[in-house]
Amino acid sequence: MSIEATSPNSGVSGKQSAALPESWSRPPFIKNHLLRWGLLLGVVLYLYLSIGSLEVNWTRIYEGLDRGAKFVFGFMNPNFAGRWNDISEGIIESLVMTVTSTVIGIAISIPIGFGAASNLAPLPIYLFCRGIIALSRSFQEIIVAILFVAIFGFGPLAGVLTLSFATIGFLSKLLAEDIESIDKSQAEAVKATGSPWWQWINYGVQPQIMPRLIGLSLYRLDINFRESAVVGLVGAGGIGATLIGAGGIGATLNTAFDRYEYDTAAAILILIIGIVMLSEYISGYIRAGVQ
Repeated sequence: MSIEATSPNSGVSGKQSAALPESWSRPPFIKNHLLRWGLLLGVVLYLYLSIGSLEVNWTRIYEGLDRGAKFVFGFMNPNFAGRWNDISEGIIESLVMTVTSTVIGIAISIPIGFGAASNLAPLPIYLFCRGIIALSRSFQEIIVAILFVAIFGFGPLAGVLTLSFATIGFLSKLLAEDIESIDKSQAEAVKATGSPWWQWINYGVQPQIMPRLIGLSLYRLDINFRESAVVGLVGAGGIGATLIGAGGIGATLNTAFDRYEYDTAAAILILIIGIVMLSEYISGYIRAGVQ
């Protein structure tokens, strides 16, 4: 005759295992059912009222389909030779604007980014640098370009200042966030050796953020080239100014659209796409080598 040993807690554990769910499901972001469904219905109602408030001119859309088709056909037969001199001058000016504004923006963004890092800078400097970043990020490039064109007149100078101003807000913010998320142990190890402040930055902080800084700088270079075409539409130089006659380059993109020269506009846009793609491949190769 054998007697099975039973634990006094076996019944409790059996009940607990029986009560456990067999599958797991992620808990909802908003646990309150009424609040969750109320927010969902509110979003649906808001979208319905927003779409209903749009004034759609179907006649204008129908008339625009013909112009849109002509523009698409222009892409199929771009005219590079007709105004190549103006286009090439605009491309060169855009490249000069892009490189110059990016270099200036990076040179200014680095000290502002260090000053905007809460783990490096004292509070007054932190607030001052964060204010500069907020100011730079508050205005879209086209608005800043209009202001600089009004001050300095048509030409690439207004475009360089506009793109440099935009680069500061973009690069400084991301650089400051990267500095705030560095590995503190490496920086503290350098500081523990009694190194001065500049050596602490050079050996404890800079190696951790350099790959990210190079990647962001190359990415901003791409953005500045694309934006040079946009700011040129208001006369701030570059390939965009080639279409409106601003900046001393000649005919512009805006003029090409006004004259329905879609083949010329298509040629300019195709060149922009090609240069951006080439820049993307080059920047990817450089980032892979650095990281």
